[in-house]
Amino acid sequence: MSRLIKQINFPADLRKFKKNQLEQISEELRDELIDVVSETGGHLGAGLGVIELTVALHYVFNTPKDKLVWDVSHQCYPHKIITGRREKIRTLRKGGGLSGFTKRTESEYDPFGAAHSSTSISSTLGMAVAKKLSNNNNNVIAVIGDGAMSAGMAYEAMNNAGALKSNLIVVLNDNDMSIARPVGAMSKYLAKLLSGKMYFSLRETVKMVISAFSKRFSQKAGKAEDLLRGIVTGGTLFSELGFYYIGPVDGHDVNNLVQIFENVKNSNHQGPVLIHTRTQKGKGYKPAEDSGDKYHGVSKFNIATGEQAQKKANAPSYTKVFAETLIKHAEQDTKIIGITGAMPSGTGLNLFEKKFPERTFDVGIAEQHAVTFAAGLATEGYKPYAAIYSTFLQRAYDQVVHDVALQSLPVRFAIDRAGLVGADGPTHAGSFDITYLSTLPNFIVMAASDESELVKMINTSVHINDRPSAFRYPRGNGVGIKLPSINETIEIGKGRIIKEGKKVAILNFGTRLDECKKASELLSKKGIEVTIVDARFAKPLDEKLIMEIATNHEVLISIEEGSIGGFGSHVMQFLSDRGVFDKGLKFRSMILPDLFLDQDTPEKMYEKAGLDSLSITNKIEETLNSNIILAKNRSKFNN
Repeated sequence: MSRLIKQINFPADLRKFKKNQLEQISEELRDELIDVVSETGGHLGAGLGVIELTVALHYVFNTPKDKLVWDVSHQCYPHKIITGRREKIRTLRKGGGLSGFTKRTESEYDPFGAAHSSTSISSTLGMAVAKKLSNNNNNVIAVIGDGAMSAGMAYEAMNNAGALKSNLIVVLNDNDMSIARPVGAMSKYLAKLLSGKMYFSLRETVKMVISAFSKRFSQKAGKAEDLLRGIVTGGTLFSELGFYYIGPVDGHDVNNLVQIFENVKNSNHQGPVLIHTRTQKGKGYKPAEDSGDKYHGVSKFNIATGEQAQKKANAPSYTKVFAETLIKHAEQDTKIIGITGAMPSGTGLNLFEKKFPERTFDVGIAEQHAVTFAAGLATEGYKPYAAIYSTFLQRAYDQVVHDVALQSLPVRFAIDRAGLVGADGPTHAGSFDITYLSTLPNFIVMAASDESELVKMINTSVHINDRPSAFRYPRGNGVGIKLPSINETIEIGKGRIIKEGKKVAILNFGTRLDECKKASELLSKKGIEVTIVDARFAKPLDEKLIMEIATNHEVLISIEEGSIGGFGSHVMQFLSDRGVFDKGLKFRSMILPDLFLDQDTPEKMYEKAGLDSLSITNKIEETLNSNIILAKNRSKFNN
């Protein structure tokens, strides 16, 4: 049998095939996806679950003129394969390659960039309104998962869409929450009927007729329609939000999906429509189907066995160190609570939950709620730990400010994935938390330079009962040193001297400490001995220690894995207020560059960011020689 998928480079090619060929195309696309991700790693289970949905959507709708937006978009690999990117698909998540998420600059078939959850309905509603204002009749479709439906933003958007009566199609990809009963033959038939042009017309006609008669007749007619639709739909919530609800339908029956999408596309219905599909994450690949996480995120793997390539680590991951340390404290302190937003395994709280299920709360993709929920617990004397990725904590900044900091509530923020994260790229990088937390009164902001320091910071946070605190740590493994006991703490606002030298001092905040040590070794060979300080705290600063090194060295370099406005900015402000720069101190702040860095290996990303050992070495030499360079420049200018 010839491979049909090879003939499809763009959706226009797909639409040339007959409907009875779509099942074969779907199976071939599934096979190709498995083959690709076995080489690249990445998100597999979600893509396997939307194969038929992807084929049906591109077959029926005229993309890219019709706008198709994938929520979160970790399910977008099949979409990328058939939208002109097959030749580059094996560069997925690599430096210079395709993004693991939809990206506007990558393709016209990606009308909205994603990677954070629950944005699709809001963005497509904006597109739908724009099209209406422009007298454009093209379709706008959002595909959102049941997990993303746990976020309030999705309901805010649906409420607005219903009120505006915008022509918007939302496909609910339900693969886990069992929102409705399993799909059966009768529900399939009625879903087709309810999506048909005749039913849309009949429905509107009935409304017009009954409006001319008594209220009593109107109520009976309305109940009759609700009864008909209620047999299978269960869509009361969506209907109340103003959506015409269709479903549930089998999300793996490609021909049925095509007919339903065609019915909706060709109807004269005015207003938003929600099509509820039921799918299976990991569909069609047995190792994924049998896995607990359905191969949501995988490394390279053997297709025949499903066995994933595992890197040998000489040290535990920072995430695991956090989880195991918190467990030890929770064994002694019944007030400790673990909170996460749909990321129990990503944050290590799945380990905590095994020991303390009654003290673990996964609130779903709802970071705003998570933070204020934690604040409420804190008011009652509990010790909540909100374990949230840096990039996702951004979504709850108002709650951090108003509900936590303003009230000095002792919520503890365990900030995972701090700094650059590699293959997941700029959408998942933890670049801004130092800045957006250090500006807040009443906050304690810490960064671990290694796994031992992380343990000490967790230990310290247990005893902070008068204000909020945060400790940040990166993705990946520690450096391989012995961990302290849970009794070892750090004095609030106190750094530590790692190495003493002359003329030059490095003030490090976070896990660039190893790179600072390497830079020191390179400089030592050139006769430059460097003082290295691990600051530990961005807030409060160790003012005494910073003043000491600032007044005893010619050059002071601050280093952090964060954006402008963070640790280095606070150090500069402090030194400026003390008049230190008037005495000739040469200060430089090394931070992440003012741009979003594309995915690559973490090592290459930090090299591009200028935060590797060679960049630190060059910055120090350049600063030491700045007077000579300045004099030469002045001489050239005067001549």
